[in-house]
Amino acid sequence: MSVCVQAVQLPDGDRTWTVLGEDHRQVGPVEEFLEYHRVTGSSPHTVRAYAKALQLWWRFLELDGRDWAEADVPGLAGFVAWLREGTPPGVVLLDPAAAPPPRLAESTLATRLAAVVSFYRYHHDAHGVAPALARAWSGPPRRSRYRAFLAHLDGRSRVSRRSPMPVRPRRREVCPLLTPAQVAKILSGCAARDAASGEWRGSLRDRLLFATLAETGMRLGEVLCLTHADWHPGSGGTPFIEVVPRDHPHRARVKGGRGRRIYVSDELERLYGDYLWDLAERAGQAGFEVSDEWFCFVNLDGEPRFAPMRPERVYRIRDRLHERLPGLPEGWSPHWLRHTHASALLLAGVPLHVVSRRLGHADVQTTMDLYGWVTEDAELRAVAGWRSFTEGWRVTGA
Repeated sequence: MSVCVQAVQLPDGDRTWTVLGEDHRQVGPVEEFLEYHRVTGSSPHTVRAYAKALQLWWRFLELDGRDWAEADVPGLAGFVAWLREGTPPGVVLLDPAAAPPPRLAESTLATRLAAVVSFYRYHHDAHGVAPALARAWSGPPRRSRYRAFLAHLDGRSRVSRRSPMPVRPRRREVCPLLTPAQVAKILSGCAARDAASGEWRGSLRDRLLFATLAETGMRLGEVLCLTHADWHPGSGGTPFIEVVPRDHPHRARVKGGRGRRIYVSDELERLYGDYLWDLAERAGQAGFEVSDEWFCFVNLDGEPRFAPMRPERVYRIRDRLHERLPGLPEGWSPHWLRHTHASALLLAGVPLHVVSRRLGHADVQTTMDLYGWVTEDAELRAVAGWRSFTEGWRVTGA
């Protein structure tokens, strides 16, 4: 492909993405837009998603013979059709069966389109580019986040509006879930207490990681960002975890940069204590001392030892569990535990706004969009096992 997305390693060790043209140089307008998001603190995942969308847009412009600065609404319409059908504009496949077009989900298509529209909003507000698209935006005005550098001198009032090509995603499918028995199987597959000796057999680190995902509903990136200082014992009260936005060497992040407090059970606190004792013993044997600043989930056997875990490492653990444990659904991932947690709380009668705050959603509407089916579908209330959802996290296994 003549236009491609290229990963870039920054001097400070962080990773970002850019878009290269057919001359293997950065596409200037795209790089300016991506750099704006880097310096304003957008997530690397957001930058990567924008880069992918704009790589597709630039490829479409090449195929259609358009100049990026003269793009218009018909051009966006052609882009949407191209993403849906997988063929360049004006091209008809003589043998469609020989090269079936990809079928993008409408939600993915909407994300790609939103990135392109955001790109043009930036360049219109900063440089006055693509007035045809600017005039086409419809809907109630709101203040734009993109401001020309000298806009305050000429008194211009910038507004951004809805996309001229709204794509209405299909109704969201039911989130994939694990049953309490499947969650217990995953935990005992990581580590289980020997009935005779009372000692743990297996990886306490892995059990704690999956137990934390299951009981708190945290995202994987949030769990990997935890340090030992974030675990707060009950001391007569309820133990809790403090979710704190911080940098992670492997790009794990607290989404949105918003911290929160999550109360947990005594069982999870005791499991953390057992893991901490095991970690301290391993570290002491290697000449290290665990401190509050250490990331909680670290390499125990692989090199470098006691370095923060990579997200990829967690997925390799997941793959091994799936191979060893029968009865787990195909394609399950750590994120399923978050969906399971939220659905279990809602089925147990926990108010939606409380679940939203526990999950760290910026808006309760996000929670409703994801899990509205839980409260709407009366038949699910007949699944009595979910009403005792906390028991699923307390099965220790043998």
